[in-house]
Amino acid sequence: MSVLILSEHDVRELLDMQSCVAAMEDVLARLARGELINPLRTVMRSPGPALGLGLMPAYAGGDVPVFSLKEIVVAPANSEQGLDPHQGSVLIHDGVTGQLTAVLNASPITEIRTAAVSAVATKLLARPGSRTVAVLGSGVQGRSHVHAMQTVLHDPIIRIWSRRPAHAEALALETHSLVAESVEEALDGADIVCTTTAAHEPILRLAWLAPGTHVNAAGASVRGARELDAETVASGSLFVDRRESVLNESDEYLAAVEEAGIGPEHMRAELGELLVGAHAGRERDDELTLFKSHGIGVEDLAAAQLCVARARERGVGTEVDF
Repeated sequence: MSVLILSEHDVRELLDMQSCVAAMEDVLARLARGELINPLRTVMRSPGPALGLGLMPAYAGGDVPVFSLKEIVVAPANSEQGLDPHQGSVLIHDGVTGQLTAVLNASPITEIRTAAVSAVATKLLARPGSRTVAVLGSGVQGRSHVHAMQTVLHDPIIRIWSRRPAHAEALALETHSLVAESVEEALDGADIVCTTTAAHEPILRLAWLAPGTHVNAAGASVRGARELDAETVASGSLFVDRRESVLNESDEYLAAVEEAGIGPEHMRAELGELLVGAHAGRERDDELTLFKSHGIGVEDLAAAQLCVARARERGVGTEVDF
């Protein structure tokens, strides 16, 4: 049996942001139509350093059924060493025989598809004509979100804030963006905000947001992490990638339940429901819309399938006997 191996370099060559945005739109719509299976991820934590191993399975039926499994170790301290905090692989299995057909480096898939989903949310929820963007964080996801916003917005003005000013300056130089010295400066007059940090305590306050802002909250995707205060979550129209994930995994949502008294009904819709027309999305120009991103297995499946199809067309990757 032959297995296709796609390295980090291979995945980056194959998975461009624009195509990934389209793939995320398609897979989230299919999920909303009930065509896919996306179980809640399982997380195992290590003693000592704050590392966790997440297992994210998914299944797509149809003419060519496929199982996928992303196994990912989240190591937040990696950022201090210039390493991606997400390390792992995506495994693709034939949905009929069960044979393993491909193994892909998960770091670039996680990096690109996470920002691509934020781009989908931005297209669906931000006010028409939105142009000024604040990106909080200058790591892997900060960079990817800058590229995502530049992909789906016309000539955006992007301000970058980071706890590490030198990193913000480097990213701004690389992406033709601006540097903000504080969160408040970055948010001043912003139409769109992307939070991409590893914060454990809120860095964003409701009072700092202008009416009508759209927020992509992408950094706090594991328990123990929070970027938004409870007031922001409670005051915003909350949209999610998957309700089950937010109910079970989001400390930002759970803090708002405890501190502000919201409940599951506060979640307006999943993005897929907007894509299939089951929910209208934003209703007013002055409405604060909030997309709480957690990342789900079907997103990894769709990104991996796109990479594998292109790799076989272009002769990219390495085939090995297994």
